[in-house]
Amino acid sequence: MKPLILFVEDNADLLYAIKLNLESNNFKVITAKNGKNALNILSNLDEVPEVIISDIMMPEMDGYEFFTEVSKIPKVNQVPFIFLTAKSSPEDIRFGKMLGVDDYLTKPFNEKDLLAVISGKIKRNKNIKSITEKMDTFFSSFDIEIEPSVLPDDIEKIIIILMFWDDKYGPKLINHYPKYSNLSFQDIGTQLFQATLFIYGHGKITNAEGILLNLKNIKMSGYAYFNSYPDESERYGQKQYMLATIAPNINYFHSLKIKELFNLASNKIDSKKKVDLKIVWKEVSDILTASVIPISS
Repeated sequence: MKPLILFVEDNADLLYAIKLNLESNNFKVITAKNGKNALNILSNLDEVPEVIISDIMMPEMDGYEFFTEVSKIPKVNQVPFIFLTAKSSPEDIRFGKMLGVDDYLTKPFNEKDLLAVISGKIKRNKNIKSITEKMDTFFSSFDIEIEPSVLPDDIEKIIIILMFWDDKYGPKLINHYPKYSNLSFQDIGTQLFQATLFIYGHGKITNAEGILLNLKNIKMSGYAYFNSYPDESERYGQKQYMLATIAPNINYFHSLKIKELFNLASNKIDSKKKVDLKIVWKEVSDILTASVIPISS
């Protein structure tokens, strides 16, 4: 699969030339004429770019503003970002580095240098992802002593939500436990569902995915588990659903155990069987109040 590059540049001739060069070197390229246009493109992409390259001086939204907005988006804020610009003074370069930009190439530039920088950033990012996956596997296979995420007095604040995607209405609340709460289950579930969709995209959810989020608006943590099963009557050829837990706090290690639990529950959902959320709630509560994470079976 060809690596996807997002290239943002207001000079049409340079945009076309770089696009051709990258495509001839086995990259897939999406272009935008300014930062505002690029943000619209990113919001509709199912595939996350491997690298973002952007000019600085552009109309409507310049490169600095664009990078700042990209940094706020969970889906793409870890994507390597390269400034390609004529602004070559030490102050300009220092400012870009202070913002957190990964690299800075000045015009005119050597195309081989651009290719080398892109390849280096992609390789580095893949190495980071590989290490993260190995750490996940490592930490999920040992007894780990940690602080409980939830204290016994706060167990009643743990909530389990089941939602399905409806092509007409969007995220639709199917069930929740416990039944009593002063929170809006539909609103919280929609918030989690849309955050997960934004990161993974509708078209890419064919296998189980999970995300741990800080829900600042209600001062809670949320772990959303997103999966699907085949259904030709649906727009994406699959019925997408979300199992989620809301709690005062959920640490990373507990989220790994919750994912294992939700994997088992999703097997019932995939088989069109009813999931008893009261039982799921009890098991999640046991996980969140545990001070030792047991060895995975």
